[in-house]
Amino acid sequence: MRGHRFVAGWGPKRTATVVPVPLRYWQYRPGSLAALAVSVVLVVVWVGLFGWRGGWLAGRDELPVALLAGLLIYVTSTGRVTVSDSGLSFDTAGRQTEPDAVIPAVAVRSVRSGPAPADWPRPRKRGGWLPGRTRVAVRHVGDDGEQASALWVRDPEAFADALGVPLTR
Repeated sequence: MRGHRFVAGWGPKRTATVVPVPLRYWQYRPGSLAALAVSVVLVVVWVGLFGWRGGWLAGRDELPVALLAGLLIYVTSTGRVTVSDSGLSFDTAGRQTEPDAVIPAVAVRSVRSGPAPADWPRPRKRGGWLPGRTRVAVRHVGDDGEQASALWVRDPEAFADALGVPLTR
């Protein structure tokens, strides 16, 4: 995934020595609830501190800057789900991709629309809900045996097709 830019429409990175194969599927995933909580706490503390030190008008004057800082924190925690020839990747802009954030394509066993069945391992949540997205569960083989991931995707059929497995309902 190092050959692709985080913003998918910008093409491969200029520093890529070999032009990577185009992505089979990609989408952005919203930041976690923890990132949202940190953003809200930052805005509240920022405005509260200025309001406490300088009065109501000082706090009100700092509100746009505090909201921009909170929004920046949340936007930088936005992730991306990509499917390439090598596998399924969950990465975040500006961060090194961790080994457990990549699932090799050969390790994917099945993709199911909706929540994971009871006989599957407990899925690891990989991103939150957005309007127009459908929940899918991906069963794969990991270092510790069978594992599962749950995420919300734009087009479940295209996602399963990109992974090379049939979509079950």
